[in-house]
Amino acid sequence: MSSAKSITIVGGGLAGLALGIGLRQRGIPATVWEAGRYPRHRVCGEFISGRGQAVLERLGLLDLCRQAGAIEARTVLFVAGNARSPVRALTVPALCVSRHTLDATLAASFRGLGGELRTESRWTASPEPDGVVHASGRRPAQAGQPSRWFGVKAHVPAGCRVPLEADLEMHLSADGYVGMNRLGGGEVNVCGLFRSREGGQRPDSRQDWLRGAPDSLLRERLKEAVFEPESFCSVAGLQLSPRRAAAQPQCCIGDALTMTPPATGNGMSMAFESAEMALAPLADFSEGRLDWPAARREIARRCDAAFGPRLAWARALQWMLMSPVSRSGLGRWLLRSDRVWQILFARTRG
Repeated sequence: MSSAKSITIVGGGLAGLALGIGLRQRGIPATVWEAGRYPRHRVCGEFISGRGQAVLERLGLLDLCRQAGAIEARTVLFVAGNARSPVRALTVPALCVSRHTLDATLAASFRGLGGELRTESRWTASPEPDGVVHASGRRPAQAGQPSRWFGVKAHVPAGCRVPLEADLEMHLSADGYVGMNRLGGGEVNVCGLFRSREGGQRPDSRQDWLRGAPDSLLRERLKEAVFEPESFCSVAGLQLSPRRAAAQPQCCIGDALTMTPPATGNGMSMAFESAEMALAPLADFSEGRLDWPAARREIARRCDAAFGPRLAWARALQWMLMSPVSRSGLGRWLLRSDRVWQILFARTRG
């Protein structure tokens, strides 16, 4: 294996670290470049739902998630104004885990396997050599595109009362949505996606964005909450339009490839899934069985086949949640329809 080509991974989030761990498990040299450091808070729903848990098990990472304090979420509730869904049981329980702990746990595992992790370092090589995979998180807005979407997240500490009715709650408004879930240490993660509109009213602070409108159930849930100041984080310029991997000039996985609307609750799963899809082609490249263009094409083919239909359904769901439909009589019916719930839940998870 000493002659194996090294793989460079740009970005040390979930997708990049999972890929690095998988490569090192196969004895393949790997270096991860991460602009930040660990531990750190990230804007994230902080739960894994869908196929991601099976991927974690195949990668040998499920126990690491549990070591990082993962707990199960079994129920979900959607709220839109005065309308609400029943509290529904998830077909398969989700895993709730703090990114502050999980990222650091995965980074330590990668290093323990002999991977090279360069924190507080940016990849700047140009022209880019073969064997570089981009897993660098969110896709920023391009020149000429409106930067409408931004995310905000904070934790409510253990012992601070947040009366959730379901393990996962999603609260919709005209300008965004806020999701809440409990974490293993007794904290509650509060994470929102919002859009800015010209002429629209803006809350005075990030706390006010997360707390919701004065007369909302979200505001009632959080009336006794005090957010942990160090847990606040935000990200702007989010692009939710889906992208095809085959059309990209670089090899991309995770959010560097495409971001699914957070309302689907499938972003963390897709990060792990895309890392697994890249493993075999990268191993073939490293060991001389594929050239780099062929390896890139195979990774793109796998990602597009797995995520294309899922992203189309996710985009439709995002439109429905953010349109006046969600707060109309039709919206109330849709929220209460078990059939609609089953279809959307299944389709947004592949």
